[in-house]
Amino acid sequence: MKLASLALASGLFLGAAVVPSWASEPAEPTTAQATTTIAGQVIPVVAGGLYARYHSNPPLSVIAQEAPQIDLSWFRTLTKTRVDMGFESYSPNFYYNNSRVTAVFTADLDRLRALMPAKVLEQVQPLQIWPGRGVVALTAYAYHYCDNDSYNEIALSIVTNKPGASNLGPISLISQSMSKDLWGYVLKLPVNTELARVRGVVGYNLPKWLTPIDYRETDTSVVVSISDSQTGKVDVTLETAKLDDLSQDVELVTNSFTNLDHQAELSYGYAVSRQLRHASTTRSDAVKLTLGDGSLSTYIQSLKLGSLLKYEYVPQFQSALYAPAPLQTMLVRE
Repeated sequence: MKLASLALASGLFLGAAVVPSWASEPAEPTTAQATTTIAGQVIPVVAGGLYARYHSNPPLSVIAQEAPQIDLSWFRTLTKTRVDMGFESYSPNFYYNNSRVTAVFTADLDRLRALMPAKVLEQVQPLQIWPGRGVVALTAYAYHYCDNDSYNEIALSIVTNKPGASNLGPISLISQSMSKDLWGYVLKLPVNTELARVRGVVGYNLPKWLTPIDYRETDTSVVVSISDSQTGKVDVTLETAKLDDLSQDVELVTNSFTNLDHQAELSYGYAVSRQLRHASTTRSDAVKLTLGDGSLSTYIQSLKLGSLLKYEYVPQFQSALYAPAPLQTMLVRE
């Protein structure tokens, strides 16, 4: 099967309109800090930032006033509800202006299966693209302006079948791509703010930890550097091309994940992304992944990455991330 025919869709999870001047800048620590309490943990937040003032529920009128360049029409069609997710919050969480790059690789299928909990494997399995090879997505996000202020995030995820659906390998992969309904299991999810870490761990039981992540752009590329949380040295560098043939056709993509909640029960979560500018390619020279000797690099090396199946360059998107729910609720609906 030719790689170009696989037609993989968006990088998994969590996973913007006209970009204001600050939107392409990487998230940087802010010197002015306040604190907030989430699930009994006192954590730093940006003083005067959206989260400090509104705790995930800012009025859209405030967003319109503070960032008038952003098109809020989609968000006006969505309704937030108050939820208990280990702490009081609102769902969905809004991400008003963001960028991402995604590299999709083949990986060792046995290793991917070994990394998933047995209970999760009863419902979903890695998609086998050809004998012995599964699929992983490595995505770098820059959330320039969102309910949680701004931060950077790296997602390493296994591409799986949808719970309750057959695992037909490449057929399932193409079907998910065409329907823009993507499923996976999150392996790693480092972030560069404590607010993002605590919310992700407590609220979603996701494998987040705090470490420096630099997301920057040159004239021709996006360069993402991930430091090792123990040594502080750069461990992983993802350098990707800025593609020229950007589509401005708006696409809605749903990225869902299956995992275990804090009671070890099956759950799922999802984000709907509104992609405003996007392009993709299967060219192997569009992505350069450099691994060091830190913990994340060692983990990635254990996956035995192979061919690049697809690269996605999405300099503008918006997103709504929904609170997790028991997987059974979705299976009953289906």
